[in-house]
Amino acid sequence: MKLGVCYYPEHWPREWWGDDARRMAEMGISHVRIAEFCWSRIEATPLQFTWEWLDEAVAVLAAAGLKIIMCTPTATPPKWLVDRSPEILAIGADGRSRGFGSRRHYDFSSDLYLDESRRIATLFAQRYGHHPAVVAWQTDNEYGCHDTVVSYSENALRRFKLWLRQRYSSVEALNTAWGTVFWSAEYRSFDEVALPIATVTEANPAQRLDFQRFSSDEVVRFNRMQCEAIRANSPGRDVTHNFMGFFTEFDHHEVAKDLDFSSWDSYPLGFTQMFFLTPEEKKRYVYVGHPDIPAFHHDLYRGTIPGGRWGVMEQQPGPVNWATWNPAPLDGMVRLWTWQAFAHGAELVSYFRWRQAPFAQEQMHAGLNRPDRSLDQGGVEAGQVGQELKALAARVECMPVPRARVALVFDYQSIWMANIQPQGHDYNALELSFRVYSALRCLGLDVDIVPPSRDLSGYSMVVLPAQLREDSALAVQLASIKARVVFAPRSGAKSVDLAIPGQLPPGVFAGLAGVRVLRVSSLPPGVGVSARTANGVVLQVSRWREDLECGDEFVDARFENGAPAVVKYGRARYVAGWLDHDGWVAILEEAAFDAGLEPQRLSDGLRVSRRGEYVFATNFSPNTVAWAPADVAECWLGGDVLEPLSVSIWKVLPSLTALARK
Repeated sequence: MKLGVCYYPEHWPREWWGDDARRMAEMGISHVRIAEFCWSRIEATPLQFTWEWLDEAVAVLAAAGLKIIMCTPTATPPKWLVDRSPEILAIGADGRSRGFGSRRHYDFSSDLYLDESRRIATLFAQRYGHHPAVVAWQTDNEYGCHDTVVSYSENALRRFKLWLRQRYSSVEALNTAWGTVFWSAEYRSFDEVALPIATVTEANPAQRLDFQRFSSDEVVRFNRMQCEAIRANSPGRDVTHNFMGFFTEFDHHEVAKDLDFSSWDSYPLGFTQMFFLTPEEKKRYVYVGHPDIPAFHHDLYRGTIPGGRWGVMEQQPGPVNWATWNPAPLDGMVRLWTWQAFAHGAELVSYFRWRQAPFAQEQMHAGLNRPDRSLDQGGVEAGQVGQELKALAARVECMPVPRARVALVFDYQSIWMANIQPQGHDYNALELSFRVYSALRCLGLDVDIVPPSRDLSGYSMVVLPAQLREDSALAVQLASIKARVVFAPRSGAKSVDLAIPGQLPPGVFAGLAGVRVLRVSSLPPGVGVSARTANGVVLQVSRWREDLECGDEFVDARFENGAPAVVKYGRARYVAGWLDHDGWVAILEEAAFDAGLEPQRLSDGLRVSRRGEYVFATNFSPNTVAWAPADVAECWLGGDVLEPLSVSIWKVLPSLTALARK
């Protein structure tokens, strides 16, 4: 459990660097990320390099005992490169090129930019790859930020056609997969295929899905190139990329196959304001952020690496500048967010940034220090965590993160399918995944978020909130394990080509789920239905409901008209509607008990996580909460009464009964 910070020496006078490094070390910071936006300072003119300032910055940081995460600067190609080769610019859905003057203006499908990025990444790795202070690398910065995964350029069209040839081999197979007989849209050759943009009405949905798959693969290609360039010249160093929150435009599992550990950028208040929470939730969590937003992403990105290695590369230290509204977090939240990340297994929590910039686009984004070099509240709390980690390190050798007993399956292709054919304006598969996750966490359950391809043996419960895509291998695996399985609505609703399965949904999952979906309804705001379980619990359903065919004896809850709402068939449950929070808690609680788990409904704002024999309790509420593990335990931080916005850490000890047996 280490602390880091993002630092931009090129923004500050050189005479400040030594003092900055000294203060970082005193605060308990051990890792510093640098250089991800400095291409124009390194190569202001083509092939004329100015490395000396970065050499000096590395030396100053190393002299203070700090370890460096070096970045490739490819997120911001310099002006001379854009002017010389404007074809590297991405093209937006409006047909216009992304202009210079911001960031992420390049096209993933540009072979020319791929070559330029390989060149600069190689030069960085050759110069700093063997420096003893450089312990890790970050590729680029936030792939896809500002809607930049998809480009509608000539480069993209050319490479998309090649991708289609490799996928389908024949244009006849493509026509079949896309259903182009509809609306007389058949192709005679791959050369005739156009990009799915600027059509009179909806473009072919299967074509849109394939273009999203292709665009995701272009990100994988670009990242793999950088990883190869780094490893060839900087052996033995970890390579990561900093992913983002609530971002699904490319398959992070595929990108992570080339990484040693995953990282992501955590901005809880910004995400609370910008995404799908209700107005009431945004108001309720305005100063603390929804407690499950960071946790959801911690577990998601931990799950992208089979070994579970991950960290936070950018942790919000105060108010940000990019949300619709940017409130300042309550005092104590930066510390709480840091400990929450460690509770979910983070190796590193790195704050963005060391000092607030007084100029340019992010001057309203707080740092650990203010522009005048004085310590801001985030810096105070980072220093507090640094002292707590130092004290804890004297007692703890290792806090492993074992496999949880609950797995939540997260499939990027299913998210794309739902985005392409939502059928209801507010059907959001990403939100549903988050809502189900949040219900599990409110039951005190630890959760592994895993891809459909992950080995699910050993889990006690597997939950599929948004597995729209039929997956035969997943179906076989679910049938072979002993876990309780919970299917949400729309499971198995689409074939791999985004068509309705021949035997109707849930397609390949029907044998395990014990249902067929005969018809679906998307419900507008204000329209809902209720259902009642066999034990009398009332469930509220909105947004989406399904008409099921199943054996009457397997119905566990019924809608008002008597139709099945929840079907319990062997080890599996199938839920036929979009439940509210309380409904998901009720259904998942019952499934957890059936799975032999011990769900515990936690008080509002309390979350509990386990790392081996250590238990973390975090209190996001404005109220004092009393909580301690049921097992015999020793408190290592905090206590059994959690003040608002506080954390406790417990070490669970063997019970006297267990000791007697030994």
